[in-house]
Amino acid sequence: QQLANNVLVNALEYVEANEDIDFLGTEKPVDINLCLSDDNEVHTLNRDFRGMDKPTNVLSFAAVDDPDFDRNTELFGEIELGDIIIALETMQAEAENQNLTLHDHYCHLFAHGLLHLLGYDHIEADEAEHMESFEIAILKQMNINNPYEE
Repeated sequence: QQLANNVLVNALEYVEANEDIDFLGTEKPVDINLCLSDDNEVHTLNRDFRGMDKPTNVLSFAAVDDPDFDRNTELFGEIELGDIIIALETMQAEAENQNLTLHDHYCHLFAHGLLHLLGYDHIEADEAEHMESFEIAILKQMNINNPYEE
């Protein structure tokens, strides 16, 4: 829990300092649902909710995509950003294959998921470059190497 909180704080601080996202400046606490799951469950969720019948390492379900998000942020005492589900076996295999520590890869996947919850995406090349630059900077604040370097 302490590690997840550290990633969350670093990500929110970096994004707030570098982007104009109104709800981050409200002083309201931010709530995230984080789940470590197995590959089969993440594959099923990816198929059922994203229409992609394949496994993946992390899924994010962003509350900012909800049409009532702005109203809910005003009404409630906390900001519910959404859900992040990390596929444990995939995360472990990727860390081993990429010669990363599980700690560093977990921090990267969680930061990646958090950025999705904040509205970032990587469908277009320019979006991907912007999102990756934020991931690199957030991880650097935590003394974690650039995960995109060969």
